[in-house]
Amino acid sequence: MATKDITAEEFNTTINDNEIVLVDFWASWCGPCRAFAPTFKASSEKHPDVVYAKVDTEAEQQLAAAADIRSIPTLMAFKKGKLVFNQAGALPPAALEDLVQKVKEFDIDAAIAAQDDSQG
Repeated sequence: MATKDITAEEFNTTINDNEIVLVDFWASWCGPCRAFAPTFKASSEKHPDVVYAKVDTEAEQQLAAAADIRSIPTLMAFKKGKLVFNQAGALPPAALEDLVQKVKEFDIDAAIAAQDDSQG
């Protein structure tokens, strides 16, 4: 699956309607963002079960502000609508592959249950 550009209007639907979503916050003027783009795209082709979304922070400034993006690129990973990873900086291919595997293996339901127990 290729990467998908999303807007603020599509953001919540995208992360809530898909099991796993990686979101790359980027801008065209950002050198590290442009360098990371082929890595992100290559990973999307290896994992058709994961949604790879891109948010142009220039076009979607309010969304970037709402997501508290302070530097780009910033990569976020969501599982079942919950944020499970948030890090600024371009990841090398092996680190991105490791992240995808960890998100796939992460038991979000158990984590939510444990959080509920600790707050209850």
